[in-house]
Amino acid sequence: MATAARLAVDPAFAVAPVDRRIFGSFVEHMGRCVYTGIFEPGHPAADNSGLRTDVLELTRELGVSVVRYPGGNFVSGYRWEDGVGPTGERPRRLDLAWRAIETNAFGLNEFMDWAGKAGVEPMMAVNLGTRGIAEAAELVEYCNLPGGTAAADLRRKHGVAAPHDVRLWCLGNEMDGPWQTGSLTAYEYGRLAARAGQAMRKVDPTIELVACGSSNSGMPTFAAWEATVLEQAYDQVDYVSLHNYYDPLRVDPASFRASAVDLDRFIDDIIATADHVRAKLRRTKRIKLSLDEWNVWYQNDFTEPEDRPIAEEPPHLIEDDYTVTDAVVVGNLLISMLRHADRLTVGCQAQLANVIAPIRTEPGGPSWRQTIFHPFALTSALAHGTVLRVALTGPEMETGRYGEVAALDAVAVHDPDRAELVLFVVNRGESPVPLDLDLRAFGGLAAADHVTLTDADPAARNSAAQPDRVVPQRLTPPACDNGRAALVLPPISWHALRFTVRASS
Repeated sequence: MATAARLAVDPAFAVAPVDRRIFGSFVEHMGRCVYTGIFEPGHPAADNSGLRTDVLELTRELGVSVVRYPGGNFVSGYRWEDGVGPTGERPRRLDLAWRAIETNAFGLNEFMDWAGKAGVEPMMAVNLGTRGIAEAAELVEYCNLPGGTAAADLRRKHGVAAPHDVRLWCLGNEMDGPWQTGSLTAYEYGRLAARAGQAMRKVDPTIELVACGSSNSGMPTFAAWEATVLEQAYDQVDYVSLHNYYDPLRVDPASFRASAVDLDRFIDDIIATADHVRAKLRRTKRIKLSLDEWNVWYQNDFTEPEDRPIAEEPPHLIEDDYTVTDAVVVGNLLISMLRHADRLTVGCQAQLANVIAPIRTEPGGPSWRQTIFHPFALTSALAHGTVLRVALTGPEMETGRYGEVAALDAVAVHDPDRAELVLFVVNRGESPVPLDLDLRAFGGLAAADHVTLTDADPAARNSAAQPDRVVPQRLTPPACDNGRAALVLPPISWHALRFTVRASS
């Protein structure tokens, strides 16, 4: 057994309150995320609007707070007007991003109907690839103004009297990527984002704007892109976006299990870049971060759109089947996000249904939870209050990409109103690790719950035939004596430990 680890927590070492928006998701018109995912008229579980109620129930169980729509690469060729009004009059378009026919049977108002039923906040993206300032401002007008203008009255004509009141807006998507329709240089995009943001705020001054950051940290322009964009658009935007996916097949197994090491560095680098621009421009506002695309993704299995014929029906794109190891990595990425709660306040796991998703469906058939569903749902359910820094010491493990890294990772969340302390801990190593907990700074404690996700087979998956092959296990919580507790963490495992705080120091 590996060397014992020690974890200490003190309520004085606060990071920031948990922003519920970090538990977001993403719905793009890609593959079967929309069609036969969240929307399938004629399905036995579909409501009168064609929305799959089984997926709605799973979305609520997942604890999703905000959902980004309609893309993604899709948005850079999207005409929002195509997806409003009578469905029989909507045009069929070629989607340039994924080489599929977009019927527009599901559009803006259908998404808002779905969001309301799912209990999530909509996060809209505007097309700055093939369109621009006027169309972006008009979309805000359509969504947010009560009436008395052409676009707002058009919404009312379409049967939606009340404004959608969308607060969060993405200024395009991955505009640094050569794969993006209408991609731009950093300076070109920064100027366009500033001008589009200014026009959108003239329509509704209360909206929050997200500028595109680098498509991933491996882009050759990474960091220089963010610096240039923010120098042009700093005064107009509230957030800069981050996108990052982790592929189990592109690194050695240990490096994949330590993916959160990379996410920590990525987040820290963006914060440093944004703060450099703030100092350079002599501003006081601090830019926040929106990690609005993240997940595990087996990208090596992905066929590029230009290599496929045009799809008449929703194609099965990147419908990855996730393992226990993938779920542990997702749980660790959530730990990293919480650890940066002072600056990272929006997160959108990509995507919600079928496309690298926690929820899978069969057309006309069942839906089920993938392994990655569980750490997300449990973290969303338990992470309330204020994030606390932890002092964690213990064994290390060797990785091919990051060198020696800690085998364990953890974060704590303290909610005085609920009288709860929750520890999220992951063992990303291949050996069991004894863990001693020092929680004496909280006074009287009682261990309430211990939930873990692990399996003797780290490659185990869920499927339509075995939807509950991998489920969280509820264990007897460790005995807590004068603020101390001890347990053993199995290899490749994720844990949530909840304590009741009976008295505070």
